[in-house]
Amino acid sequence: MSRNRSPRLMPLFLALSLVAGILIGTFYANHFSGNRLSIINTGSNKLNDLLRIIDEQYVDTVNVKDLVESAMPKILSELDPHSAYISAQNAEESMEDLKGSFSGIGVMFVIREDTIHIMNVVKGGPSEKVGLMAGDRIVSVDGKPFVGKEVTDVTAKKTLKGPKGSKVKLGIKRNHEKETLYFDIVRGDIPQHSIDAAYMVTPDVGYIKVRSFSETTYPEMLVALAQLNREGFKNLIIDLRGNQGGYMHTAIQMANVFLPKDQLIVYTEGRKSPRENYFSDGQGNFRDIPLVVLVDEGSASASEIFAGAIQDNDRGLVIGRRSFGKGLVQLPIEFKDGSIIRLTTARYYTPSGRCIQKPYEKGHGQEYENDLLMRYERGEFFSQDSIKQSGEKYKTRLGRTVYGGGGIMPDIFVPEDTTDITLYYKEAVLSGLVRQFCFNYSDQHREEINKLETNSDIVKFLEKKNVIDQFATYASQKGLRRRNLMIRRSRKRFEEAIYGTIIYNCRDMEAYIEYLNESDATIKKSLEVFKNGDAKPKAPAPKAASAPQKNKKK
Repeated sequence: MSRNRSPRLMPLFLALSLVAGILIGTFYANHFSGNRLSIINTGSNKLNDLLRIIDEQYVDTVNVKDLVESAMPKILSELDPHSAYISAQNAEESMEDLKGSFSGIGVMFVIREDTIHIMNVVKGGPSEKVGLMAGDRIVSVDGKPFVGKEVTDVTAKKTLKGPKGSKVKLGIKRNHEKETLYFDIVRGDIPQHSIDAAYMVTPDVGYIKVRSFSETTYPEMLVALAQLNREGFKNLIIDLRGNQGGYMHTAIQMANVFLPKDQLIVYTEGRKSPRENYFSDGQGNFRDIPLVVLVDEGSASASEIFAGAIQDNDRGLVIGRRSFGKGLVQLPIEFKDGSIIRLTTARYYTPSGRCIQKPYEKGHGQEYENDLLMRYERGEFFSQDSIKQSGEKYKTRLGRTVYGGGGIMPDIFVPEDTTDITLYYKEAVLSGLVRQFCFNYSDQHREEINKLETNSDIVKFLEKKNVIDQFATYASQKGLRRRNLMIRRSRKRFEEAIYGTIIYNCRDMEAYIEYLNESDATIKKSLEVFKNGDAKPKAPAPKAASAPQKNKKK
């Protein structure tokens, strides 16, 4: 029986052997021929297949990890202008401003002549506690010299930052001290303040400058408001110029402070993200105070959420120039190695229903980045009539017309002032000569200036010293030919740039902002609005009904 079965099964065995031989032969032929494209399953992940083929077959050794790192940004750039990839080494630094703190020694510095110069010491930080001062120069770290070409912004930050509780020993050169001073510093949490200034512009007008929307901005805002309230403010300016945004929830929290209950602040919606509304809860303590919000072309994202909520709910006036126009919501997604992608998952809409995202073409990031330059060339910074509103029309709660599709258009336009800007002034600023001169002057005269109490005292001191003329002499020694007529024409500009920078170097950011605001046209317009009682928007006047025409007899 068994002998009869074998001949019947023989053809089956031969067929199976043939198929197996074909499969084995095909595998080895492909494997050793240098061509593996035929084995790629078109339904699989082609990108992974491509990387595997390169890794196994490419003529030279390739670091696949580096290849992926360079490919990721290019892939995301094909989506929209704001989806982005952040490498692991840059992820932590990129989040510092938003987190509101980092671990370090607590100094602000610049590098001059291959040496770290301390410009400011963070109040209450580790460096202040041990006695470091503005003007000190770091010459050694942990007993080793730290000067020369190896000292860059990157190496300096890497050296001075470190885990909380770790120690570092700094060698310091200080003016009027012959010997090197040594300080042992224990690194600690260094706050990153997102509110740069909060002070009274006039006896009844408070001012708050918000630099970003971080995790700490909302509590910082409450502290600032409490401070201004103690000083008796009756009107408020919130300055968002140059504020590129941050966390959406922070903008919502801040808007809630000023809005009555149940008013829509913003809503988001995307292909995979159903509409989500965010309303005010009515718990804010400043729902009735006259309010002005300042914006410009540098105000983006969360800044536009806040400004849009105030404008669309007719809660206050927006003054300045058209904002950037970023209406896309990014979701941060972290990889195991610490790298992050910020993927656009939704659009946000202001209460009237407008998306203020300016137009873009996928994969044309450079054109998108050049938009502000195009606005400048069209004259948008200087004339409201140059702004072409191409988006859909929407209505605020009171029926005022606003536009979507390209930023927040202010209720009151204030042009950029370019008068008195000469070629000499541009060259002086862009070359870095103004900044270098101010640093050197601040360093040499810090003790004198620190004895002065107010900005006005510092300005009088600098005027007596004829600092503008000193700068012109310094600049000529550095190769910038002296142009007396242009200097006279741009004198006010030079005063703002040089006096302001010296005030910043010797005092702080708030003092610097306060000085610049004294001559700021947008601030002056805001004060005029408060004085005239026009901070609260009014409903448009109803159109007069046209009288019926009588039929004429022929």
